[in-house]
Amino acid sequence: MIGLNDFKRQWADTGPEVLRAVEQVGSSGWYILGESVRRFEQSLAAYWKLPYAVGVGNGLDALELSLRALGCGAGDFVLTSPISAFATPLAILKTGATPVFADCDRFGLIDLDECEAILTSRPEIRYFVPVHLFGHCLDLDKLAAFRERFQLGVVEDCAQSIGAYWRGRPAGSVGQFAATSFYPTKNLGAMGDGGAVLNCKAEDAARIRQLRDYGQSAKYVHDVIGYNSRLDELQAAILDSAFLPRLSGWLKTRRKIAGMYLDGIRSTSLRPVGAPEGSDSCWHLFPVLVDPGRKAEAIAYFKSKGILVGEHYPQALVEQQAIPDRVRQASSRCTRAREFCASELSLPIHPYLHDEEARQVMAACNQWDSV
Repeated sequence: MIGLNDFKRQWADTGPEVLRAVEQVGSSGWYILGESVRRFEQSLAAYWKLPYAVGVGNGLDALELSLRALGCGAGDFVLTSPISAFATPLAILKTGATPVFADCDRFGLIDLDECEAILTSRPEIRYFVPVHLFGHCLDLDKLAAFRERFQLGVVEDCAQSIGAYWRGRPAGSVGQFAATSFYPTKNLGAMGDGGAVLNCKAEDAARIRQLRDYGQSAKYVHDVIGYNSRLDELQAAILDSAFLPRLSGWLKTRRKIAGMYLDGIRSTSLRPVGAPEGSDSCWHLFPVLVDPGRKAEAIAYFKSKGILVGEHYPQALVEQQAIPDRVRQASSRCTRAREFCASELSLPIHPYLHDEEARQVMAACNQWDSV
């Protein structure tokens, strides 16, 4: 079966280095916030071309701590994307603030033209969490203009966009903070949970370090209410020595597969979404659109061909039952996002996908017209 990921192949490739990382941490006798975390933070910041990275427990915490560091809390409104993992609005809700969903564009990304209209008409919105979805990079020139014009606190959700660029500038370089996840399926995924906050100012990095560790400014000195959200030494060592050195190669493979799909899929009833002009995408996912009335049939069809496809995501966030009514009342109707989610499927794309398997996926796509 051709899957969305292949961790067995990844282990066959990385296993020896992973085990050496485990041995290194075990023999060090230091298991929390030690040298492995510090080394990885430095390596990640250098890779991302941003001055500071702070490891935290997971991607959700990376978003929430970033918002709290900006002062976001009860009574605030936060503009954000209508299509994302639930962690995006959940982080906002956990601060006590209210997410405000704008609609999406044809790529499933937040519609920046609609964002401009919302921000212009609603000065009470002081925070913005744009999501660089699917591995694409939003227009960073527009994000930078929004931040300055509307005096926004901006946290870029980069959980799917490490290695993505907008006209040579990395995703995550516009906001006060960029939040990312090391969930195993991410382009840089750990062997468990993890996350990081990236930023450009030393004082902001210090604030995140304080918040992640019970609000301490020194051992047993607690100046603020903080969290227990510390990237594990084991995960940091594995990421730093086994996975991050491979990331550029992994992204090259993702881009090659995406190019094969874009060139080779000729179906008239299964349409690749593609990437926005200006985005050098890292292709965390490869979304295609089908007739929503035939989506279940398409999933079963691909499975019969030995191919697993995903749904990212089957519902727009505004449709989720857990979303409070006050959020729906504050948000756009997100008509395009609802339609996109009803139609979207994700094809297999990962660093260990063989070319022949990619060709099998393309053949199945092109045969779908005759089903």
